[in-house]
Amino acid sequence: MLSQPQRRSIRGGGDGQQPGFLGAAAVRVPGTCGELVQGLLEGGYFLVSCPVDFFATVSVEIFAGEVSAGGPGVDAPESCPKTAAAVKATLAHLNREDLRVHVSVDNPIPRSKGLGSSSADVAAAIAATGMALGQELPPQDVARLALSVEPTDGVMFPGLTVFDHREGTKMEVLGAPPPMELVALDFGGTVDTLRFNQADRREAWESVAPETKEALDLVRSGILNCDPALVGQGASISARSGQQVLLKPELPQVMEFAEEAGAVGVNVAHSGTMIGVLLDARKRRGLSVYKQAQKAFPQAESVQHFRLLAGGIRRVEEKPRRAAG
Repeated sequence: MLSQPQRRSIRGGGDGQQPGFLGAAAVRVPGTCGELVQGLLEGGYFLVSCPVDFFATVSVEIFAGEVSAGGPGVDAPESCPKTAAAVKATLAHLNREDLRVHVSVDNPIPRSKGLGSSSADVAAAIAATGMALGQELPPQDVARLALSVEPTDGVMFPGLTVFDHREGTKMEVLGAPPPMELVALDFGGTVDTLRFNQADRREAWESVAPETKEALDLVRSGILNCDPALVGQGASISARSGQQVLLKPELPQVMEFAEEAGAVGVNVAHSGTMIGVLLDARKRRGLSVYKQAQKAFPQAESVQHFRLLAGGIRRVEEKPRRAAG
């Protein structure tokens, strides 16, 4: 099973409000179960994330730096340096580096698995900082700021999105996902996404470029026509092609299981450890397949049941205001 929620905060309780208080906001952003498609498109890298109902929440409280303890700066959990960097990048973008920001992070999503944990943290931190200052940043700005911190997926966009996770040169919202569920399998290990993207794997991606195009065409058509079967077909092609880039020894066994279970296909985290069994939620109950998978793969480190979501930034109720200092 996955770990319990990791609630990380740098401050204690208290409901006092200091005169320098400017605003607060809390935002949640979904994680992913890998991607539906990833590869090269017209010579550039891209992916179509697979957002699921597994969320990271970031809360920020902003104070005037000249009256708060410590002056301008960002107070964030030591375990979340990327989140702190995202807040700093947002303050610079808004020309508000004179402020003091307190950040807390509630993120149950395991890291280095291909579940989009860091992308969710970073996107949520950027959006929350803007909202706390009365500026709701568009997804394009959130994406650009996130990319200044690290490669990121496209979960900040509503719907499913073709997104260049390295340079941000492609941002195409495909539309809302069809009704689909996933059974996500993790057979152990970790992948450092930053190092993975720094390595030169262009030759491997180029070797499967025709398959990647076919996969994207199928997924695009599946979203347009609300057809889970087409999405599953495309994702399966991309999953098989991804074996040339990052081998998952268990993939053939999972694909056989998926066929026997009546799934529409499989998907993978192309730079992670996850394998997803994709289901048409109108025809096959995910909970039943989840229980079957637990029995079929006793060696799995975790088996989880998710629902495919649209991406996007979701504001949540703000935490009580606290005094700075």
